[in-house]
Amino acid sequence: MFSLLLAIIYLAFVSLGLPDSLLGSAWPIMHQDLNVPISFAGIITMIISGGTIVSSLFSARLIRKMGTGLVTAFSVLLTALALFGFSFAKSYWVLCFLAIPYGLGAGSIDAALNNYVAIHYSSRQMSWLHASWGVGVTVSPYIMSFCLTRQLGWNMGYRLVSFIQFALAIVMFTTLFLWEKVSAKSEEKEIRPKVLTFTQTLSLPGVPFILIAFLSLCAVEGSAGLWSSSYMVEFRGVDPEVAARFTGLYFLGETIGRFLNGFVADKFGDRVMIRVGAIVVLVGVVMIAVPLATNFMALCGLVVLGFGVAPVYPCIIHATPGNFGKENSQALMGVQMAFAYAGTTFMPPLFGLIAQYVNIGFYPLFLSIFGLLLLVLTEVMNRTLDRVAKR
Repeated sequence: MFSLLLAIIYLAFVSLGLPDSLLGSAWPIMHQDLNVPISFAGIITMIISGGTIVSSLFSARLIRKMGTGLVTAFSVLLTALALFGFSFAKSYWVLCFLAIPYGLGAGSIDAALNNYVAIHYSSRQMSWLHASWGVGVTVSPYIMSFCLTRQLGWNMGYRLVSFIQFALAIVMFTTLFLWEKVSAKSEEKEIRPKVLTFTQTLSLPGVPFILIAFLSLCAVEGSAGLWSSSYMVEFRGVDPEVAARFTGLYFLGETIGRFLNGFVADKFGDRVMIRVGAIVVLVGVVMIAVPLATNFMALCGLVVLGFGVAPVYPCIIHATPGNFGKENSQALMGVQMAFAYAGTTFMPPLFGLIAQYVNIGFYPLFLSIFGLLLLVLTEVMNRTLDRVAKR
């Protein structure tokens, strides 16, 4: 029963990843069809992220009332409806409106399933859960490419993905009974999640450290994915096709790294994997920054960076109930997701301003600042929690 439910949860995370790379894949064509500047994609992503942050912060209250399974099913349905609307949109402002329900649905799925897996499953399953997201985010550009190369249009790309989402929503609704059965057999059934205010959440020992660390991690992830190719081309003189290929290898390294992490995470523990991941991130940044005559080491540094960030996100999530209490984990999970999306949403554009008005060569320094924050703050949090445990 636990294994069947886990498969359903993996499917839900594939559905979470499916839409995430659609806009970037289709936007070069979309902005021309909609007659808007290419920069307007940022407004849509900001609206999506805003909705995700809001739903993450309120997820604990929703889950307490409706249960994890029902929240997940409705959230997948909400994203499916939003994507279906995208496929018929002929106006940019309609896309902006539809971005609201898409963001709200995505945030609820993320917060609900991360906490559920963190409590009921091992670190191995948590790593594979996030690898499932990588599967979704990797597959959808191929769907969009299929539609564009066959002159079906970006609308059909969104429509096909929405059909997949509707099918997954049907699966979620028809398997709601599994959540009830697993909950009935689970040893965790007596633990009722607390609904904490934002202030109460911040007052938990170690929480401020992990929130800023999480934001720093996502700042590295988001900035690496968005700006690595531009840095390699404009600052280091790499051929655009080569830079794009190695940027793809960064994402592939992250996905494969999470899959491999599943085999070792339970053996070494979340703390060790977070520490190792943060150190590998810094090694990757150093490789990117080393001013050698050849760019091969810098390009390989992107792949190393992808492997470095791979274990950190799932291990931070999985460690949350153990670090802060299972009764507090759902409330904290929503806040963590909000900080994660804040890092992904606001830090890459911040570096964009640095690149435009100062110098894109500061890219490795920018990554290293957040990489150091990640390493230092997670270690400070560990010492804080150890000190509290000894009292």
